[in-house]
Order: sequence, then structure tokens, then C-alpha cells
Amino acid sequence: MIGLLQRVSEAAVEVGDRRVAAIERGLLVLVAVQREDREAQAERLLERLLDYRVFPDAQGRMNLSLRQVGGGLLLVPQFTLAADTARGHRASFTPAAEPARARALFEHLVGVARAAWPQTAAGVFGADMQVRLVNDGPVTFWLEARP
Repeated sequence: MIGLLQRVSEAAVEVGDRRVAAIERGLLVLVAVQREDREAQAERLLERLLDYRVFPDAQGRMNLSLRQVGGGLLLVPQFTLAADTARGHRASFTPAAEPARARALFEHLVGVARAAWPQTAAGVFGADMQVRLVNDGPVTFWLEARP
């Protein structure tokens, strides 16, 4: 499972003209599910997201985690992160999980995230979403939880 995390001062997701999710300071995470992924990868990715040190301490060093600063967590499904872009001029999505499996694992991730971190919000799987964010830093990391 792939998580592209961005430290944000605010982020929101809209579907059509309706805001479906928003957070203030925290992490916006674009999530892709790969073919080999299982629930264990979703749970490991969540653990890393909550504990990854991306927020500045009193000395300005990235030493604080989301848990420590009490920020929001916005999870947004984005299957294109699982693309194979090694050749040609068009991505192959062979590494991505098939849609029903990807939906189930993304929903599992959201469920365990909400249980562990009440400040969790989520985009809508399969929807045409507009994602707005203010990347703080900018700080962006690619995390993977591999089988």
C-alpha cells in the first residue's frame, strides 16, 4: 500500500459542489492499493502515518508526529500512485489492485484510522474529487507498507 503524505496547514475534498471532508493542520495522504496488499498493509501504513515525524519541534527539526501535534488526517484514494511508468508515454495500472479489492482495503484503512485517530476524514473512493490543500513546508513523503 502506498501513502503519499503531505504536511498541510489545511486540506479539503469536494465531490461536485459538496465538501465531503476537510482538516486543519495535519496530514493529507493520497492512498493507492496494490495487488498484493492485504489488511496488514493498511494497518502498517496507518501506524506509520500516525507516528512518522514530520512536524517541527521547538528547534524547527521534524521530530514530532501527528499523534504528538494532534492534527487532522485526511485519507484520499488515488489509484494512479500505483501506476507503472517505467516505459512509454502512458501509464500501466497493472500493479494497482482491482477496484473492488482496492475499495475494500481503502475502507478498512479508513475504519481502523477512525478507530485509532478520531480526527480522521476521507475522500470518496471512485469519485471525481477536487482536492485542495496548502502544503506546509512543503513537506511530502512517499511511504509504502509492503507485503
